[in-house]
Amino acid sequence: MKRLVLVGGGHSHVEVLRRWALQPLPGVELTLISPDRFTAYSGMLPGLVAGHYTFEQCHIDLAHLAAAARARLIADRASAIDVRERLTRCESGATLSYDLLSLDIGSTPPIYEIAGAREHGVPVKPVDRFLASWEAMQVAARERSLSVLTVGGGAGGVELTLSMQHRLRAAGRAGNFGIVTDSDTILPGHAAGVRRRMLRVLTARGVAIQVRSRVVAVETGFARLQDGTRLPADVVVWATGASVPDWVRASGLATDEHGFVLVNENLQSVSHAEVFAAGDAATMIGHPRPKSGVYAVRQGPPLAENLRRVLAGQKLEPYFPQPIALALISTGDKYAIASWGPLAWAGEWVWRWKDHIDRRFMRRYAQL
Repeated sequence: MKRLVLVGGGHSHVEVLRRWALQPLPGVELTLISPDRFTAYSGMLPGLVAGHYTFEQCHIDLAHLAAAARARLIADRASAIDVRERLTRCESGATLSYDLLSLDIGSTPPIYEIAGAREHGVPVKPVDRFLASWEAMQVAARERSLSVLTVGGGAGGVELTLSMQHRLRAAGRAGNFGIVTDSDTILPGHAAGVRRRMLRVLTARGVAIQVRSRVVAVETGFARLQDGTRLPADVVVWATGASVPDWVRASGLATDEHGFVLVNENLQSVSHAEVFAAGDAATMIGHPRPKSGVYAVRQGPPLAENLRRVLAGQKLEPYFPQPIALALISTGDKYAIASWGPLAWAGEWVWRWKDHIDRRFMRRYAQL
């Protein structure tokens, strides 16, 4: 009996489980390690925050998925890997041996190197902790007007800012919202037409934008910038950058300079052939891509296929990510901006398009 262990219930691994449920491989024991029963679909998270979706509509039930795949689900968080002994250690102290290992553990914003961020910052990942903080923010907003500052001007930060603002305003609660980024503009990496459309939305809704600015400390009621400026902030939401747990680098796996697992075009570790990685936790040599859910979703099918091929003793199939990806960026209300290379579109119809894509994606996992 061969042992395949999936560490993390991210966007790539849910597809591995779905395909395993549809076509199990005899002689393989499948195990999923995840601290959470439900995993959020990142594409619908802003809609959940804005009030357009329920929790159930944008979360995948890993217990249901694991049962359909006849996989063992271990409710724990991985804390170490011994690549020599082929062991995975968990925070509970439990250890699991493996013949084949796959990592899809996502990432978190690297906020804890910032003074005061651990005590006062609200990282957007892990999602379950962010949603708990968001509930507390809504309760606080009933008593007083909140100043909410988002650190990070990428699509994720902009979407969440506008979604939080929309939800509070829909509930009749005031609030001041701002975005600070060390980039030259919001939405770096997107076309000028996309940025212009989003800037118009942000300006119309009174969201203050501060570019070329780096937050170096978070204090009670303030975020302090590198030049000494103190920005009022009851809540500082962290939506910038990505990092993985220190144990990934300490495992002995080859990583890039930021600690992400280096994989080849088979999504296979370049240093340990029995280890695969996908999603935010991985960096493909020769094909660097943003740490984005859209790429994690696309890696699911080739990851599932290559894990199956390794176990069956077959030749692996290389995967080449698309050079550009469609991004549908919501604006809090049922309106969105489409970004595809140099092209940009905007309107309510874009939001309906996004909603259709997202709901179709979720149905794949609910109908097993």
